[in-house]
Amino acid sequence: MSVWCKYSVIACVSLSTALLITGCVEKKASQCQRLIQVVDAGDSLIDQKKGQQVITSFQLSRDLEAITTSLEELNLTDPNLKELQSQFSKVFENLSQAIAKASKALGAAKTAEASSSGREKLQNARTEIDTALTAAKTAAKQSDALINQLNKYCSQP
Repeated sequence: MSVWCKYSVIACVSLSTALLITGCVEKKASQCQRLIQVVDAGDSLIDQKKGQQVITSFQLSRDLEAITTSLEELNLTDPNLKELQSQFSKVFENLSQAIAKASKALGAAKTAEASSSGREKLQNARTEIDTALTAAKTAAKQSDALINQLNKYCSQP
């Protein structure tokens, strides 16, 4: 009888361990999926609206703010995914700010008059646009690196 009890205990522990591992894997997979969906939504917004008019750029900035908020509200429990979530949130926040800054500079450039003060306004706008583009390029590179990390982590069993 004691051998039978040992096998019963081993079977119960094995089954519990298997269910625990399976539950964790599904949890990680579902958390990965939720994070990927929000990041993809942000990337799609950028792809659809890049190079558009001032008003559209300003709206894109607002939309990216909403993506940042969505990222922050995911309530992920996996520590690696939480770190990626935080980093993606910063990237989308930086992109939003850079696009808003460029949009304001474009708006200022459009209203510049043909005068010395207008030329100064144009030069200031150009400097701000260049700064914003540099910030956006940096954020885009960070995003690409984070996407690679996310895909690598989420593809692991």
